[in-house]
Amino acid sequence: MNFNIKYEASKAKVESNLLKFIECINYTKQNTVYESMAYSLEAGGKRFRPVLFMQIIELFGGNSDDYIDVACSLEYIHTYSLIHDDLPAMDNDEYRRGKKTNHMVFGEDIAILAGDALLNAAYEILFKKISKHPDKSVAAGAYEISQGAGAGGMIGGQVVDIQSEGKPIDFETLKYIHKKKTGALIEASVISAALFMEAKESELRALKAYSDNLGLAFQIADDILDYTGDFALLGKQTGSDEKNKKMTYVTFFGIEKSKELLDEAVKNAISSLEIFDSADSEFLISLARYVADRNR
Repeated sequence: MNFNIKYEASKAKVESNLLKFIECINYTKQNTVYESMAYSLEAGGKRFRPVLFMQIIELFGGNSDDYIDVACSLEYIHTYSLIHDDLPAMDNDEYRRGKKTNHMVFGEDIAILAGDALLNAAYEILFKKISKHPDKSVAAGAYEISQGAGAGGMIGGQVVDIQSEGKPIDFETLKYIHKKKTGALIEASVISAALFMEAKESELRALKAYSDNLGLAFQIADDILDYTGDFALLGKQTGSDEKNKKMTYVTFFGIEKSKELLDEAVKNAISSLEIFDSADSEFLISLARYVADRNR
């Protein structure tokens, strides 16, 4: 298996379908919000969450094409969160993925509504999936995604992150922010796919450990990149954590120790996959290493 080829193929499949599930709203008076939604969806990115979701489907022998709609719903949720994250009331960023942020192009009002519309479009996809396949496993997978995106997941982490700006926080609070703000939707991408495929309890436990450590590694890598990356590479301003007086792994431990903790999280993610055949889990192992290699 060539990891890069497989990743890019999955990513391309997601991108070729991204607008498919929102084109129905592309008409007359609402056209501006569609353009705003499409602007951020087409801005690029790793498509990390939908690719991860599709590979878990394939881990269990499923056909990821049958779940491309759900994969896209995860990217809708992630994209909506970025639109709102960039707003002046939040991180007040002017660039995302090398392009002007949504509110800089369409205004704050339309950007807020575009984010709302993307989140709602994700739920429309999930409800439609349940209506076409009224199985317990499909409902469970959809519910996992909704939890990961909600106040007990990604939104909750964002709330605590905002409330912690400019304040001294303990390490437990930092871990909570990372687990919810970043880790919750990554975990939902993994566990929802496993639920769709009716995974065993032992397999769910292993994948929970994998996703926990993968989400942690992803956030530590982002913390490091905010200090060591540059605009040309990342397509967005660096140093925003310091500007907004946010506590991160780097502010707690420094860059070198943070890199050690990143490597530890990757190793733990990989070891959690031992329950699966090594050939079947090869992509997921490489994906964990890919997260860390963004800093190399």
